[in-house]
Amino acid sequence: MGRDRDGDWDGAPVKNLNWIGGKWAGADGGATFSVRNPATQEEIARVPDCGAAEARRALDAASAAFPAWAALPAIERANILFNVYAQMLGRARELATLLTRENGKPIREALAEIQYAADFVRWSAEEARRVYGETIPASVAGKRHLVLKQPLGVVAAITPWNFPAAMVTRKIAPALAAGCAVVIKPAEQTPLSAFALAELFEEARLPAGVLNVITGNPESIAKEMLAHPKVRKIAFTGSTEVGKLLMRGAADGLKRVSLELGGHAPFIVFADADLDRAADGCVSNKFRNSGQTCICANRVYVQQEVHDAFAKKLVERASALVLGDGLDEKTQVGPMIDESGMKKVIEHVEDARRHGAKILCGGRVKDARWFEPTVMTGVPPEAKVLREETFGPVAPVVAFKTEEEVVRLANDTPYGLAAYFYTKDASRLFRVAEALEYGIIGANDPSPGVPQAPFGGMKESGIGREGGKWGIEEYVEVKHVSIGL
Repeated sequence: MGRDRDGDWDGAPVKNLNWIGGKWAGADGGATFSVRNPATQEEIARVPDCGAAEARRALDAASAAFPAWAALPAIERANILFNVYAQMLGRARELATLLTRENGKPIREALAEIQYAADFVRWSAEEARRVYGETIPASVAGKRHLVLKQPLGVVAAITPWNFPAAMVTRKIAPALAAGCAVVIKPAEQTPLSAFALAELFEEARLPAGVLNVITGNPESIAKEMLAHPKVRKIAFTGSTEVGKLLMRGAADGLKRVSLELGGHAPFIVFADADLDRAADGCVSNKFRNSGQTCICANRVYVQQEVHDAFAKKLVERASALVLGDGLDEKTQVGPMIDESGMKKVIEHVEDARRHGAKILCGGRVKDARWFEPTVMTGVPPEAKVLREETFGPVAPVVAFKTEEEVVRLANDTPYGLAAYFYTKDASRLFRVAEALEYGIIGANDPSPGVPQAPFGGMKESGIGREGGKWGIEEYVEVKHVSIGL
């Protein structure tokens, strides 16, 4: 990150370059691609457009750096992570400004993401010293059995655009804490936050090659990651379709995978719920990052007796949200990330209209890059918005009669990432939480994600967990040592 004329941090990286083997470099042939601000379409950077050759060099650098990094005492690895954590907090406003410029989300959300991303670094630093082994009682005299946990090796990580900082630290921090070396490819739309984080690791004196950042052609880079013999794990957050391709490719080398994939979260409101609290939770969950989050509500199920009252409260809150450039402090809903994302939202809303849905608020494009926060009712089961992940600011509200019915509706999907429900009934709270086929449950809580808890899905929403002690265990091998005395 660079300083402006007054000596203040301006939030922009000095080097819009790949970080490979401890050096900043462009693509071999000098090719670049554009990064644009979604709110203004201003080009804010050009970054290296790399392919297989550069990816191979980054993976080779990670492989060369791995043995020394793995052998380093855990406390020394932790100290580097603590250093990065402190720098992230000290430069939070600059990191958040950069994030908003490349992603479009409101600056307040960006600041919250930087804190969230930093918390993953801190948690991983704390956990680095707690990767404990075990001693197993022997079955015969004269033997001792030890269980060791050792770093897995080189990790290849691919992250999405919707959380450009948090998705990076949620992968690299536990991997580095465990003693692994990492090559990470951030999304083409939002690579600048990854570069900025790499600069912080460089300033923290992370040994060369332990962390590498590469941008460019996703297919070519991913193929090299899958083919490289030293890569022992693929860590990916993105669509289910791409996750399946990576899992197939990883099978040839029997590489370990952790996949955080698509979601289709139900948000259930029972008749006994506090409707104001539920409506506030639904708005904060559904319209955060313009609905462009993998765990945001996609289907809102409301018990018949309170359907109309809840829909009214939701409309009042959604209609009051302020759209605008994320750098404006008043903005609550930023732009869609790109034309492709906007096209899908329009398609889902128009499909719902054709199926007889009633638009209570929103439903329109504003100034080409924003989609108005939308609430609709009367949506039939066959509508796309109830069958597919919309990834936009659209809330279809559907009435249900019984607990059994809504659990069935909520589980009627191949996805199983996150689910939410509101109730005051303690017995129902446990029944429904246990019955929902999702990896993350928010019971009277629209924001369940925290660094110390496991994050991941069931069914086609993924494999493995990030966060907490479960996250760091994804990056270690378990070794049995049997000793004869």
